Amino acid sequence: MHSRTATVIGYVLGFALLFVIWHLASQYLVSSVLFPSPFPVFERGWVLLEEGLLQESVWASMRRIIQGFLLGSAIGIPIGLAIGSFRPVRLLLEPWTEFFRFIPAVAMITVSVIWFGIGEESKIFLIAYTTVFVVVIATAAGVGAVGRDKIRAAQCLGANKLQVFALVALPATVPYILTGMRLAMANAFVTIVAAELVASNDGLGKMLWDARLFMQVEDIFVALISLGLLGFATDRVFRLLIRAFAGRFNPTM
Repeated sequence: MHSRTATVIGYVLGFALLFVIWHLASQYLVSSVLFPSPFPVFERGWVLLEEGLLQESVWASMRRIIQGFLLGSAIGIPIGLAIGSFRPVRLLLEPWTEFFRFIPAVAMITVSVIWFGIGEESKIFLIAYTTVFVVVIATAAGVGAVGRDKIRAAQCLGANKLQVFALVALPATVPYILTGMRLAMANAFVTIVAAELVASNDGLGKMLWDARLFMQVEDIFVALISLGLLGFATDRVFRLLIRAFAGRFNPTM
């Protein structure tokens, strides 16, 4: 409990220091209407909350992120397990993975709009696309990092190949899978903003674009802070999951 309290206090002080630096910079380094201090931004954020516009934008973006992220993870995990476990599968699918993962999701925006239109499907496709390859690589690396001594010990106890995979390799790979998903989530935030900037009727990316068109600088900073806080909260959840599973299934991590 004491450790958790210290962590929360550290986070609060860290954010407080960030806003103090921001305020000082806006007053003494970049004194411009294009770089407002935190106070008018917070006031504008409160107005958007009261009007319900900020909640709508946050929910629209997070809904797309969650749907695409879960889809990409559901595809990437079994592919990564297969690549890491079976050499023929690795030889067959590794070129695909290495080829497509170097084509950024932002470059696929035009293709996704052509294929799926400007509706939800194009955004979900882009999030799934940016998620799947990171998860594949992390999962395959996790399978390859399973200790040979653990596998031999299970085999000595009479475990067959399926039991070794299900009871030894898969649990030991979970921390790697979660780490890959954590990295993929950061990519998902980058991708959803780019996708909503190009083709969307709502979301934080759309909010950024509209604010830029009408020079609503406070709205831009509200959207940026919202993205940062959402990403921070999501990353903390993954860190907790990684610690929990790493300690349970792979105590050497």
